[in-house]
Amino acid sequence: MKKTILVLLCMFLSLSIFAQGPKESEDFKETVTMNVAALKGPTSMGLVELMKESEDGLNSDSIDYTFTLEGAPDAITPSLVNGKLDVAAIPANLASVIYNNTKGGIKVLGINTLGVLYIAENGESVSFVEDLRGKTIYSAGKGSTPEYALTHILTSAGLEIGKDVFIEWRSEHAECLSLMLANEGSVAMLPQPFLTSALKSNPSVRVALDLNDLWEDEVGSMLITGVTVVRSAYAEENGDAVDRFLSSYADSVEFVNSNIEDAAKLIGEYGIIAESVALDAIEGCNITLVTGEEMKSALSAYLEILYSQNPKSVGGALPSEDFYY
Repeated sequence: MKKTILVLLCMFLSLSIFAQGPKESEDFKETVTMNVAALKGPTSMGLVELMKESEDGLNSDSIDYTFTLEGAPDAITPSLVNGKLDVAAIPANLASVIYNNTKGGIKVLGINTLGVLYIAENGESVSFVEDLRGKTIYSAGKGSTPEYALTHILTSAGLEIGKDVFIEWRSEHAECLSLMLANEGSVAMLPQPFLTSALKSNPSVRVALDLNDLWEDEVGSMLITGVTVVRSAYAEENGDAVDRFLSSYADSVEFVNSNIEDAAKLIGEYGIIAESVALDAIEGCNITLVTGEEMKSALSAYLEILYSQNPKSVGGALPSEDFYY
């Protein structure tokens, strides 16, 4: 009788273990979804390897990605605010505006693009900022990063806008290029990768000044174009997934900067810019992923300068500590 009871007990324990299934590995990571959006241009270029690996089912960070590429920030902002997007690569000052408008609804994960602005010239007369004295600069981007960066560089060099140097604001970079080409000796502020296209098609155009270098010399910090942000609520619920995303993102940026031909091909395939342009533009696009204290130090310095020029450019107030992931 005792033997029968013992046999039955062993069978019961075996069935119980079988029903529970194999013990999960300590390294097991639950798959989560992440909806990511980026602007077509330098701010999305650093994502292309991660996008490709996700599409091919090769990424190993246990995240089910959906990537969306848009042509303008206005197409991203509403979806980020209403929770349809979890992560987005957007202009740096827009991140501060959204943070203030949503009362801390987003956090910055990292800086994804440094300065992409350059002074181009139809001539050979400009080598220093002082050489812009008396000239008219054609530029697009009034009310955004191009205006604030250019204003700071000019005023720091002692040039008064409207007196020593003049700026004609236009709606399109192409219009700025056309005006510069029509007036020998004139200059225009152009961003990458548009600048590369202009250089390839117009032999008379040359790069006169790199605003990124000028900013670093003057401010002692990085000129910032784009950042990658996450919804605060998403980060609180999926902190481990966010960290895994950042690790994969860093690998993707490294791939783009180290394998330019392969990266240019992917950039063309995803319709960000033409492969031929990307091939020449990647090095000048300053694609990066700066996180942690280095990101906080550079971004806060950048936003302070924008705030001093126009508080509305950062949403009326400088972000608090919880803005930085």
